[in-house]
Formats: sequence, structure tokens, C-alpha cells
Amino acid sequence: MVVKNNLKEILKDKGIKQVWLAEQVGINSKTLSNIINGKYNTSLEVALKISEVLKMSTDDIFKLKKDE
Repeated sequence: MVVKNNLKEILKDKGIKQVWLAEQVGINSKTLSNIINGKYNTSLEVALKISEVLKMSTDDIFKLKKDE
């Protein structure tokens, strides 16, 4: 199973910059970029912080998918 996310679309829709979100969550902007691009699976703690900052459910941001 792989964790997918739709952060790129969410940030675009909300007009939020990746750098700002990374600062709010307390992670490096490169780490956030890797999460967004699926190169890195985030920890539960970071996923919860992202959902808190975006005021969205983690279920609306992250999805568990079968390996392709």
C-alpha cells in the first residue's frame, strides 16, 4: 500500500505557497515538496499538523492506495 495525497491541488485551490505551509507545519520546504510529489511518506505527526494548518480532515488530504 502507498499513501497518496492531493496537497498540490489543495494548495493551488487555497492559494497557499508550499514554503508557508512548511513553515507552519515546522518542516523543511524540500521535505514538504517530497511529500507532495510522493517521494516521501510523511509521519502521522506531520500529516496531522498539515491537516490542522489547512483546516481539513486527513482523509481529505491523504489516501491509502494499492501499489500499482
